[in-house]
Amino acid sequence: MADATTPAIGDPAPDFALSDQHGKQIALHNYRGHKLLIYFYPEADTPGCTTQARAVHDAKEDLDTLGVGVVGISPDTPAEQRAFDEKYGLGFPLLADEDHAVAEAYEVWGPKKLYGREYDGVIRSAFLVDEEGVIAGSWPKVSPAETVPKALRRLTELTAD
Repeated sequence: MADATTPAIGDPAPDFALSDQHGKQIALHNYRGHKLLIYFYPEADTPGCTTQARAVHDAKEDLDTLGVGVVGISPDTPAEQRAFDEKYGLGFPLLADEDHAVAEAYEVWGPKKLYGREYDGVIRSAFLVDEEGVIAGSWPKVSPAETVPKALRRLTELTAD
């Protein structure tokens, strides 16, 4: 569950290699030398996940200008990710973590409750990884609307240093 064990600033980012919505293998090491915003979301094409993905899409130009790549990760299949991308024209990698191993490595898989039902799932969270593969920003349990503002604030802090 997302808590004190969630990767924190200064920790190495857990490595991953997952298929995106087009079947292309995307790995953390592909982003070496660049910053990367990784956000975890519970399920493609649900209201909160759509709000979050569209906010990331709308900020893509600003993130590109700052040299920041973006990947979204959920337990959806590549086909579900592709349908989500095509429906909203997101235009960035949506990675299929079907066995939730990457979510577990980032400590964002755990107990949730919805309408009185308890189950395990993705706890919406986001991480900024620096050029060396180190966590530069960590937002466990982030709201869909706060993912981009928190990342941009952190990027501003990092460029001010």
